[in-house]
Amino acid sequence: MAPDAGPILSKINFPADLKKFSEEELPQLCQEIRDYIIEVISANPGHLGASLGAVELAVAIHYVFDTPYDKLIWDVGHQAYAHKILTGRKAQFHTNRKYKGISGFPRMKESEYDAFGTGHSSTSISAALGMAVASALKDNNGRQHIAVIGDGSMTGGMAMEALNNAGVTNANLLVILNDNQIAIDSNVGAMKDYLVDITTSRSYNRFRNFVWKLMGGDTRYGANSRAIVKQFGNAVKSTISRKSNLFEAFRFRYFGPTDGHDVVHLVKLLRDLKRIEGPKLLHVSTKKGKGLDSAEKEPTTYHSPGLFDSKTGRIRKSDCPEKLSPKYQNVFGKTIIELAEQNDRIVGITPAMPTGSSLNMMMSVMPERAFDVGIAEQHAVTFAAGLAAQGMIPFCNIYSSFMQRAYDQVIHDVALQNLQVVFCLDRGGLVGEDGATHHGAYDLAYFRAIPNIIISSPMNEVELRNMMYTAQLDGSGTFSIRYPRGRGVMSDWAQPFTKLDIGKGRQVREGSDLAIISIGHIGNVALHAAEILHGEEVSVAVFDMRFLKPIDEELLHTVFKKFNHIITLEDGTVNGGLGSAVVEFKNDHHYTSMVKRLGIPDRFIEQGSLEELHKECGIDVAGVMQTARSIITDLKKVNPV
Repeated sequence: MAPDAGPILSKINFPADLKKFSEEELPQLCQEIRDYIIEVISANPGHLGASLGAVELAVAIHYVFDTPYDKLIWDVGHQAYAHKILTGRKAQFHTNRKYKGISGFPRMKESEYDAFGTGHSSTSISAALGMAVASALKDNNGRQHIAVIGDGSMTGGMAMEALNNAGVTNANLLVILNDNQIAIDSNVGAMKDYLVDITTSRSYNRFRNFVWKLMGGDTRYGANSRAIVKQFGNAVKSTISRKSNLFEAFRFRYFGPTDGHDVVHLVKLLRDLKRIEGPKLLHVSTKKGKGLDSAEKEPTTYHSPGLFDSKTGRIRKSDCPEKLSPKYQNVFGKTIIELAEQNDRIVGITPAMPTGSSLNMMMSVMPERAFDVGIAEQHAVTFAAGLAAQGMIPFCNIYSSFMQRAYDQVIHDVALQNLQVVFCLDRGGLVGEDGATHHGAYDLAYFRAIPNIIISSPMNEVELRNMMYTAQLDGSGTFSIRYPRGRGVMSDWAQPFTKLDIGKGRQVREGSDLAIISIGHIGNVALHAAEILHGEEVSVAVFDMRFLKPIDEELLHTVFKKFNHIITLEDGTVNGGLGSAVVEFKNDHHYTSMVKRLGIPDRFIEQGSLEELHKECGIDVAGVMQTARSIITDLKKVNPV
């Protein structure tokens, strides 16, 4: 149920309502929105810190611009909660990220105010430029196009490509750089240092403000005053700042930095910028987690904190965490340290997800051998390839859905050259409330098409450790290990390493009526379903393939010779993954057994809890049992006792 809104916010459902209030009332509105976000997200977990930091931006933009006619794009999108509240979704905001509720990210089909879907980073400038060019072609030259991009997203190569392209156009494009010096973890790299230099250069800022005022509307020096001021500025700004401005090198008009929490000043600036033609960039400084002390002090923790107390900010802990199995990511983090202590050729790489992937563990004890390369998946893969070409063994940890962005680099830079890079794909399979943009649905299928790559997925934590151990041994080549978001199934997981036979699966349960072939953690679902079915006198054998490529043909021959009915089960797209590989094997070897494939169907799956989404896809325990019962029922009809 939605909480009560403040006195101003309660009267606002759309930007047209917002415009009825005076500029002097906007600071109070921002506070009411911030309180509303905190109240809702404390009980319904979501991305907190980024949205708290962008409240004033959302208010100012919708106050000044004519959305949805003017096109507004939020990059990455988890900073857009205030935007959603102001654009007709206040009453539904408590359903944010819930099953059948509103998405945690902007989505075009959800609202006309969401000009473009943004769940992954660094896409906003490209999309906004495309829209701006389309407007020009349609003679809609009065339409504005605004891209709000977080500073972390600026490290993505696609953002640089878009700036490079936009700078040689006359596009009516405004890029707002929301600079809070942190993405999820602290920002890294030269771009971060550069933005800090701009922000802290007081003399340069004073000069820029002076130039800005003259260019923005003061024409008492005649019609050519702006041109004169610009020439003067170009002549002296490098001397003042001791370096050229990067964004102006891309031929953007640069303004700022300015206080991103001064909503009244932002309104004035945005009104001025509306009158300036061509590509321009406004640099605003904000505080991630603004308005909640604990979120300001611990921005990484409060990026997506889970349940917390809305008054104190204190995160609500599990009652008995010691009884829970570890998260797969933490098993990875601890295991790579063990392996690196034994093998000095091992290094770790992550594109801006050290905490999420648990590579931060290695960074704390081996900082010289663990690298956060920023939000740059393509670079991460080719950086790993360069390391491997010189004899190092890089473990490149990338979320499954983010690996999609580096597919060519995997093919061209790694697999084609048969380099020993270990891809650890976190968040493989359905991930829950983050929804369609973040589900790791496709890696089994898209990697299976690539030569020279080993594809594996552990059923439990011990298998993950042993796959990592096997992958770093000489001669293993390019190796992919995918595992899900969340916890495993074992408490006694820190066992001695065992070398696995690459391409060999195993039988984990005997049975005689039908077989389930699975890969990865979801094999535990198959095992649980088989145990329940045993009580119904249905005998189900369960096979854990471990490797999708090379696939264990010897084991498959055994299965097809014994069973006439086979179910394949995977937490990945049903097209192109394990089920497809098994059917291909069946056809190649002329078996006649019936194969029922269970997996993620050929459509985009929305947000919800893992339990809800697994049920929707028919890959939960009940779904597997229903499929097995259906097969047995059909058998009894054909062969009645």
